[in-house]
Amino acid sequence: MQLYAGIAGDFVQAATHNAIALRLSEAFLEHFRYRPSPGEFQSWQNSLKSLASVIEIGQLGRSGVLLEFQLPLTSRRLDALITGSHGKRQRGVIVELKQWSQSELGSADDLLRTWVGGSHRDVLHPSVQANQYRRYLADMHEAFQGEDRVSLDACAYLHNYHPEGADPLFDERSDAVRRLVPVFTGGDTTRLAKHLAEHLGVDGGEETLSRIVNSRYRPAKKLLAHVGQVIKQEPAFVLLDEQQVIFSQVRSAVESAVLDYRKHVFLVHGGPGTGKSVLALNLLAELSGQGLNAQHATGSKAFTKTLQKIVGTRAGQQFRFFNNFVHASHNDIDVLICDEAHRIRSTSNHRFTKKADKSERPQMQELIESAKVTVFLVDDQQVVRPNEIGTSTLIREFADSQRCVLHESRLEAQFRCSGSEAFVGWVDNTLGVRKTAHPIFDQAQETFEVLIVDSPEILDTLIRGKAAEGHSARLVAGYCWPWSSVLATDGQLERDVKIGGFERPWNARADMKGLPAGIPKSDFWAHDPAGIEQIGCIYTAQGFEFDYVGVIWGRDLRYDPAISDWVGDRAVSQDGEVKRRAEGFLALVKNTYRVLLSRGMKGCYVYFEDQETGKFVRSRIESLGLALKPSVNEPMPEQTRAAPVLDIRPFQILRGRDVRPWENAVPLLDLRIAAGDFSDAQSLEEDAVEWVTLQDHIRPQPGQFIAQVVGESMNRKVPNGTWALFTTDVRGSRQGKVVLAERRELGDPDESGRYTLKIYDARKRDDDSGIVYESVVLRPDSTDARYQPIIIDLDDDDRPRIIAVLVLTLI
Repeated sequence: MQLYAGIAGDFVQAATHNAIALRLSEAFLEHFRYRPSPGEFQSWQNSLKSLASVIEIGQLGRSGVLLEFQLPLTSRRLDALITGSHGKRQRGVIVELKQWSQSELGSADDLLRTWVGGSHRDVLHPSVQANQYRRYLADMHEAFQGEDRVSLDACAYLHNYHPEGADPLFDERSDAVRRLVPVFTGGDTTRLAKHLAEHLGVDGGEETLSRIVNSRYRPAKKLLAHVGQVIKQEPAFVLLDEQQVIFSQVRSAVESAVLDYRKHVFLVHGGPGTGKSVLALNLLAELSGQGLNAQHATGSKAFTKTLQKIVGTRAGQQFRFFNNFVHASHNDIDVLICDEAHRIRSTSNHRFTKKADKSERPQMQELIESAKVTVFLVDDQQVVRPNEIGTSTLIREFADSQRCVLHESRLEAQFRCSGSEAFVGWVDNTLGVRKTAHPIFDQAQETFEVLIVDSPEILDTLIRGKAAEGHSARLVAGYCWPWSSVLATDGQLERDVKIGGFERPWNARADMKGLPAGIPKSDFWAHDPAGIEQIGCIYTAQGFEFDYVGVIWGRDLRYDPAISDWVGDRAVSQDGEVKRRAEGFLALVKNTYRVLLSRGMKGCYVYFEDQETGKFVRSRIESLGLALKPSVNEPMPEQTRAAPVLDIRPFQILRGRDVRPWENAVPLLDLRIAAGDFSDAQSLEEDAVEWVTLQDHIRPQPGQFIAQVVGESMNRKVPNGTWALFTTDVRGSRQGKVVLAERRELGDPDESGRYTLKIYDARKRDDDSGIVYESVVLRPDSTDARYQPIIIDLDDDDRPRIIAVLVLTLI
C-alpha cells in the first residue's frame, strides 16, 4: 500500500502547486477512514516541496516516486522511495525525510535526542532508521530479492537542519552507518540531487515503480521458527523504529544500573502483534551475548515450554516463569524481561505450593527486587483470567515504591494481521474494548483476509487447506466446552468440542497419561505440526501467532440486538476460574476473543454459534470475502551449516547483534556461488556467508568484502587458497592493479565460479572527446603457462565487467 505512486515530473508539478499534501490526505482518508493529523499534513507540505526541488535540480523527472509506502506486514510507512534504472539494473533509493532543526547526542550510540511529538526524546539516528527500512524491505518484499532484484539504497534528508561545529548529527558514533546511508541537510540540495542521479540514472523509473507496486510481499519471519537462531545470536529479526529505540535504551540503562546502582523499570505498552515478543527475544539474545545474567519470564506455560524446547536445554535455562523468582536475592539478575506481563499474578502461590512455603509477598515486588533492570511488556486488554493483575497502573505503583527509574514507551507499529492496524482497531471497536478510528473493516482495502463461514466443517476445511499449502494454521475456540482429563475409550483424545455433527478434541492436557504417539501436549500444540488435529483454547494460543487462524466463536459472548450491546453468559462458559467472576466476566471474555481473533499473520476465519452475533459482526465488514492480495509462499527452509572442527582462517566470525556492517565487520563471500553484482550494500549483504572482523590496523569501509581466491592464474602474487580483502569501489585508475572480473567466456582453465583474478592493463589516449581506450588486457601472473592474457573486446556491450579491486591479502 502507498498513498501516492507516480512519475517524478508529475510529483514535482503537484508539489510546486501545493497540491501533493492534499492528494496524500485524500488517499489517507480513503484508506484509513479518518483524516491525518494536522502535524502530518504540515510535514507533507514542507518536506515534499523540498524533495521536489531536489528532483528538479537532479533532472530526475522520469524517475518514479512512491510516497508513504507501507513496509510489508507492518503499519510503518516509508516517507519516499525514488525509482530508476542504472545500466541493466533497476534501482530504488529510500529517502527518509525529517523536519528537525537541531539535535543532541542520545542515551545510546544509535540515538539522537530532538524535539518530536511535543517533547525532547530519544529517537533513532536518521541514517540508522533509513538503513533498517532498507534491510527490512529487502528482506520482506519480492521486488528487492533475487539476482534480478531492484537494487535498494537509502539516505536521509533533513531539509531544515543546518549543522554547526561538531554537530551531534555527524558525531563519530554514526560514522559507519553514514558511510552506508548518507545524511543530507539544508545546504546539501545540489549534493543530494547528484547522489540520487548517480544511483538512479535518468530513465526506467516508471517500469521500476510498476514492478515494486505490483510485486508481492514475502511472508514475515515467524517467531517460533527462528527463536533458536535469535538466542544463538543470529539476526532473525530486524527491529524497527520504536522497537530499536527501546532496545537501545534498555541496553544503555543496564550500563547505568551497574554504575550508579539505581534500579530501572521499563514499561513497554503494545497491542497484539506490535512485536513485544520479538523485542523481548532480541534483548535476551543481545544481553546474554554480553555475558549478562539476562532472564526471560512469562506467565504462559505453553509459550515458555515451547521456547525452551526450540532453543534446547542449555539456552532454555534463560526462559522462566513469573513465579520462579520467589527465592531470588536482591539484584540477583542483571536484566529480567517480563513478556506478557499482563499475566502477572497477585502472588506466586499456586495449587502445588506447600502451606509452609506460601507467601503474601506480591509477585510484582519479587520480580522488581530480583533484577537491576526489569522490562515489562504489557497489553492491559489481554488480561483473560481474574487473578491476572499485571496492569500498567500496578507496575507504575511498584516501580515508585521501589524508587526505580521508570521509562515508559509504546509500540505502535503492527506486525501481525499483515500489518493491518485497521483490523486490530476494528476488533477493539467491535467488541467495545476501546473506541478506534476503524468501526468498519473494508476487506477490499486490506491485505489481511477475513472470512465468516456458515459451519465449523467449512472452517476446519479452510484451515487444513492453508496448512496443506505450507502455511502455519490452527483452529481455536472460546472455552465453551468441557476439557476432558482422560482419554476416550478408544484410547484417543475425547472429542469435547461438539457442534451438530462436527466433533473435534481440545488440545491434550499437559499432564495427560498414556497419550498416543503423534499427539502433542498442550504446551507444544502451537508449535507441533500435529497440533492442527486439535482445537486450541485461549491458554494454549495466547502469545503465539500463525499465518491463518480459524476461530469458533461460542455462546459465552453474544451480541443482543434488543439492547444493542454485548452480554456474557457464564452458564455457557466451561472456564471455572473465569465464570466464577460475576462482575468482571464480560470484560474477561471480550479480552479472550480479542486475543483469539488477533493470532493470524495473514488471515482470520470465523464461525459463530450464535446467529445474531454473526449478523452483527458481518454488518461491520465491507467487501466480505474479497481479498486484495493473493497468498504468498512460505520462505525456503533454512540451510544448516556444519561448524568446522578447527577454524584457522585469518579472521574472526561475528554473529547477531555483534555485527555492525562496515563499522566492525565486512561480509565474507563465496565467489563460486555469489550471485550479486556487488554494486551496492544490499547485494553484498545477500551474498554474505558470514560477517567477519578485520585486523586492528584495517578500518572497514562500505563496499569491502573478504573472499578466498581459487585458481592458479595469479599464484605469484596471490597463491591459490589465499584469503583476500576486496573493494567494490572501482573508480579511478585501475592500471596495474589486481582486479576481479566476470569470467563469462574468458577461457580460464580454472573452475573457479563466475569471477577471475587478473592484473588490469589498459592502453589509452587523449583526444578532443576525452580519454579513449585503445585496448584492455587482463594479464595473469602465474607459474602455469596455460594461463594467457585475456583481451577484452571493447566494442562488445556485453563485455565482462570489473567488479572489484584487490586491497590486500590476509595472513
